[in-house]
Amino acid sequence: MVYCQGCPWRCSYCHNTHLQPGRIDGDIVWSEVLQFLRRRRGLLDAVVFSGGEPTAQAGLAQAMRDARAFGYRIGLHSAGIYPRRFAEVLHLVDWVGFDAKAPFDAAYERITGVRASGEAALASARALLASGVDCEFRTTWHADYLSAAELERLAGTLAGLGVRRYVLQEFRASGGVGFQPEAKSAAADLGALARRFPQFSLRPA
Repeated sequence: MVYCQGCPWRCSYCHNTHLQPGRIDGDIVWSEVLQFLRRRRGLLDAVVFSGGEPTAQAGLAQAMRDARAFGYRIGLHSAGIYPRRFAEVLHLVDWVGFDAKAPFDAAYERITGVRASGEAALASARALLASGVDCEFRTTWHADYLSAAELERLAGTLAGLGVRRYVLQEFRASGGVGFQPEAKSAAADLGALARRFPQFSLRPA
């Protein structure tokens, strides 16, 4: 896993808040990562770019090409924050884990703290599904920040877009930036969610 720095969104449940700034102390230059990947050829199968938000990095596409040149398969974790750059790297990846945070309207802005974030995420989601790249859509959920009704509405939208694999991730209280829930105030109807997708699973905290 290669963790990329930088993310303009400020999701309350983020567990990698230390990667939100564009640069941090102790960062590792790409040439050092390449040296490690060169040594691990034949032992590792894939390189997954995560973050932060990997598409915040202007050099992401070249980094993916570099890793591919060593024979690695390429994975990407993204929230689709930068639709143009996201679309530009899709032909370089073998798999994408896409974070769909809320219905693609004002609810998105409530989660991310950024105006029009839902529009960006929806554009990227559509590009991903049109590309045919193997992917998983997932939502980190706690009823205190996203209601069960909103979760159901998001699931309906994703199913309508053609999402086939959907994962509901339970909120994990670590590293959040201000969200301290007391307890789950409502339960998701897992059966209703599962019926919308050919593949559905719950990922415990």
